[in-house]
Amino acid sequence: MFPFASHKEYGYKLTPFASEVLGEAGQVVAELGHRVSVHPGQFTQLGSPKREVVESSYRDLEYHSELLQLLKLPPQQDRDAIMILHMGGVFGDKAATLDRFRENYAVLSEDIKNRLVLENDDVSWTVHDLLPICEELNIPLVLDYHHHNILFDANEVREGTQDIIALYDRIAATWSRKNITQKMHYSEQTAAAITPRQRRKHSDRVATLPPCNPTMDLMIEAKDKEQAVFELMRTFKLPGYDLFNDLIPYTRTDENKPFKPPKKTKKNGGFVDLEGSVPPPRTIPDDEVGMGGPERRVYWPPGMEEWLRPAKKIVKPKAAPSPAKKIKAEPAATDISPETPAKKPARTTKRTPTSAKPRTKRKAEEIESTPESELSSLSVEQDKVTTKITTSRRSSRAKKVNYTEE
Repeated sequence: MFPFASHKEYGYKLTPFASEVLGEAGQVVAELGHRVSVHPGQFTQLGSPKREVVESSYRDLEYHSELLQLLKLPPQQDRDAIMILHMGGVFGDKAATLDRFRENYAVLSEDIKNRLVLENDDVSWTVHDLLPICEELNIPLVLDYHHHNILFDANEVREGTQDIIALYDRIAATWSRKNITQKMHYSEQTAAAITPRQRRKHSDRVATLPPCNPTMDLMIEAKDKEQAVFELMRTFKLPGYDLFNDLIPYTRTDENKPFKPPKKTKKNGGFVDLEGSVPPPRTIPDDEVGMGGPERRVYWPPGMEEWLRPAKKIVKPKAAPSPAKKIKAEPAATDISPETPAKKPARTTKRTPTSAKPRTKRKAEEIESTPESELSSLSVEQDKVTTKITTSRRSSRAKKVNYTEE
């Protein structure tokens, strides 16, 4: 939200310029009863052996703390506005990493200590690793069921099943001691996942709900976001499911399309239509435009995303005529190959009926008896036909000409 706010050289405070707008956002959060939480990134590690990493982590936590404070939420919502953090790397020694975490945690500001929460991950730190340190330093523990199913302690009962229920009371106590509403994460792996790395990927939606106290907040981590929550509401008939239970193909009627002013064209001489440049009044006020339309149908079954927004129509361009058709449409002269001689005009000489000469000799006599003017016109016509044929269809066996020798 605020790029480089925690940067070592270019960082800045939010209070001088963002306190007013963040206060307005906090009023909306308070009115709607939402819960706000932040999750600093994987580079924020208080157990790192590198001093520069720890100092960067301090700055990042201070930035998130200032952001949450400027919301000015009511007391309980302010306590529930937590900062969720992973322990991070192991760095070859879990015990030494926990010692560094204790040391660096002690110097944090009071506001960060009040908000900091640890979460078990799917790479290094299990619930059994973190629960003792959370109880020792009075830090709430976020139980992530998905991570818990992937990474488990071989010395314990298979995690993610009945064994975790035995830890519920201890986990809940880490929250109640600080008067913070408990929070738990739930997600499921994709169906095709086999290896541990593949299992880390969240599925689009979840099929069930974990056993949990109804007073806690359960966060669903799924790729389809709110649609995954709608799916659960519909499956388990949770309050509000009837608002989108009617599965009818969706037609959007409340979307205000962006206005495009008329363009200047050469036809109108560059005339600017000032009246046409003024956007028309909105059909529906922008503050009333909401996802789902007037019928409030915001749910779609998996694989039917076009129900929310109809699929875009793709107009295929007309196919160009094939070259073969073009050749057939051309004059008959182009169909003549260069080797085919042109037809001669009608003979002007009379045949001798009693003549019994061979055909070759007769042809020669006919050519000899043809007037010179007709022969010249015949050669001109043959030249024209040959030129036309050559330009339209060249033989693939045409001889290469050495222009250098010529």
